[in-house]
Amino acid sequence: MDGTLDHVMLRVTDLDESLEWYQTHLSYEEKDRYEGDGFTIVYLGPEDMHEDGAMLELTHNEGDDDLEVGDAWGHIAVRVPEDELEERYQQLMDDGVEDYRDPESCDYNYAFVTDPDGHEIEIVKRDYGAEWSIDHTMIRVEDADEALGFWTRKFEYEHTGRWEADTFSNYFVKPEGAADEEMAVELTYNYDGRSYEMGDAWGHLCVRVDDLEDDWEQLLTREVADYRDPESNDQMYAFTKDQDGHEIELLERDPDAESLFPF
Repeated sequence: MDGTLDHVMLRVTDLDESLEWYQTHLSYEEKDRYEGDGFTIVYLGPEDMHEDGAMLELTHNEGDDDLEVGDAWGHIAVRVPEDELEERYQQLMDDGVEDYRDPESCDYNYAFVTDPDGHEIEIVKRDYGAEWSIDHTMIRVEDADEALGFWTRKFEYEHTGRWEADTFSNYFVKPEGAADEEMAVELTYNYDGRSYEMGDAWGHLCVRVDDLEDDWEQLLTREVADYRDPESNDQMYAFTKDQDGHEIELLERDPDAESLFPF
């Protein structure tokens, strides 16, 4: 199994507004687009993103005018150079982005903004990766042991870092041998035993596989949820869920294909 995190999907109410926001403020470019029956999918990312860097997928469904963010998904994090956090945040403010959590309120370690639909975007300092490239996606989990076991056993991910506070812990996982520039999954566990609502403004994480059919069978052997198998999706992709219900797409990429979409 490849295991590379290919993209994270967000649903948006106004595709043009969202595209303008990400292209203007994060300097993203459109990588590919698919116009379906009643929906549109657009892949975005920095111009000079790493070959295994994760893209942002924006999905707009006709009639989706009231999306609920929920709290089971936390944020995506994007990179800026180590010494440019305050400068980049101020530029976003000057350009009209909502002042959500500034660097000072985060001890100058990071900052947060929100996109037009309320998806939270963390700005993190990194000495690697293209500016504004996706560093990680954070999801909230109800049992840290189960969540870590899911990613390490099912997908053979490595536990690459942790940060523990008095009331919560953050755990980071990535594919074995992943480049620094690849996206990680941040698992956030709150100690108070709370549960979470998925909402519908977040879609899924996507993991690349080498052979969709064979890797799907291997994952079934490892007891993943049989949510949407390859056959039900014309052998183009499949979906499973983690222990808390976050959707995970499995996708086999053809590196020589003209389009990023398998359909």
